[in-house]
Amino acid sequence: MGATLKDATAIAGIGQTPFAKRLEESEKTLACRAILAALDDAGIAPAEVDAFASYTMEETDEVEIAKAIGAGDVTHFSKVGYGGGGSCATVAHLAAAIATGQAHVGVAWRSRKRGSGPRPWKNTQVQLATPGQWTRPFGLLRPADEIGMLARRYMHEYGATRDHFFNVALACRNRANQNPAAMMYERPLTREMYMTARWISEPLCLFDNCLETDGALACVVVSAARARDCRRRPVYVHSAAQGLPAQHHGMVNYWNDDPLSGPAWTAARQLWKNADLGPQDVDVAQIYDAFTPLIPLSLEGYGFCGRGEGAAFTEGGALETGGRLPLNTAGGGLSEAYVHGFNLITEGVKQLRGASTAQVPGAATCLVTAGEGVPTSALLLRS
Repeated sequence: MGATLKDATAIAGIGQTPFAKRLEESEKTLACRAILAALDDAGIAPAEVDAFASYTMEETDEVEIAKAIGAGDVTHFSKVGYGGGGSCATVAHLAAAIATGQAHVGVAWRSRKRGSGPRPWKNTQVQLATPGQWTRPFGLLRPADEIGMLARRYMHEYGATRDHFFNVALACRNRANQNPAAMMYERPLTREMYMTARWISEPLCLFDNCLETDGALACVVVSAARARDCRRRPVYVHSAAQGLPAQHHGMVNYWNDDPLSGPAWTAARQLWKNADLGPQDVDVAQIYDAFTPLIPLSLEGYGFCGRGEGAAFTEGGALETGGRLPLNTAGGGLSEAYVHGFNLITEGVKQLRGASTAQVPGAATCLVTAGEGVPTSALLLRS
């Protein structure tokens, strides 16, 4: 059998800034604050950092970050595309580099001023990439429009209803209500509020859409052996995967035989193939929730239920604490903060340290996923 990443590396430190609709500091300053907090959490000096991984959409770069934090010589650096699809892959890239001796102390981060900054799709001066030429002229201008179309097809084919999407929104909001760092802390959500909220892109209402957030997060990845000597309890990277299905077309999956079998299915096959565990062994999940319909689609893709059963899976409090699969226990992108999914990674670490504000008793395994609908990635973490 070939080499794998199985438990060879661990997340040793995590850090974040406050989350808000508007923060005054620059994205670079926020990034440095989160990274230094993560290094301090691990008990590792900035001068030891020799690897970086971030998103192609990250507007701070490793050259400036390395200088600002006082890193030493850097021997690995990478960037992952496709927005929220890249979150888990940043950790996977660092894990691969460290497991193969290319580096020793890696930092992944995401810094974003989306709450106070512009929306990417508003820039009409940029020529559309090829996929956009098949969608935007026909009114699918924003990600919400594209996912709205997929959601309507899912409702038509499998009987999903707005009540199922509300189950997702409610579970995330309930966990945010327990999390003082969440933007939606102490702001409860009711079914009436959800059902009467304004449309964003029908069938998606206001509460089906993620927040707009300023903030930054980071994590530190080291070898498993090094992690055992760090300040915090190690959280091991048991398995990691990326997924880009054949004939994929971002968000809408126009060219696929089955538009509802998105990148999660491809990533999941790789993730479980390289793991000693399966979906039945996952104690808690942090599933990318830019839009509520992504949760049932991801539940199916990662094997928690059968095809077309993701909506029904959400019933009966299944996603709540004590349910079949406690979900997005800090509030997720819907109710904690939307920083392209990086907060799902840090919350996974907190759960396996036993330090979450909505702790799942005895949690020892956590699935973290990146954006469904775009080329994606996933991590299976264990304590």
